[in-house]
Amino acid sequence: MDKVKIKLEYPLRYAALNALWNSISSSFGLCEWFADAISVENDRYVFSWNGHEQAALLIYSKPNERIRFQWEEDAGTEYFFELQITMIELTGDVVLVVTDFTEPAEKDDTIMLWNRNIEQLKQRLRL
Repeated sequence: MDKVKIKLEYPLRYAALNALWNSISSSFGLCEWFADAISVENDRYVFSWNGHEQAALLIYSKPNERIRFQWEEDAGTEYFFELQITMIELTGDVVLVVTDFTEPAEKDDTIMLWNRNIEQLKQRLRL
């Protein structure tokens, strides 16, 4: 079955760019809001939640802008998940844009999961 693309925007107002980038691109930062534990070897990240592991490959990274991963199970497809930092020029506000692909029946659960994770990220960044 084909997955559906979801794109979510989270205003983070005055988030410090370096702190936000470290939170979405380093294993230490990701462990504070995205996963319980992460091991990294080259471009392979193994994320752990409650003893369950899932591996992803880092397929693109541009510092202070975006990072894109692809779950190993999605290898050879166009499916990925990406965290992109954008700034609203007029206000200087920071927005985190999350792009992900999910099974149609799991769309609402996936959105809820991202919402919960981003709330944890905001708390970590003290926003």
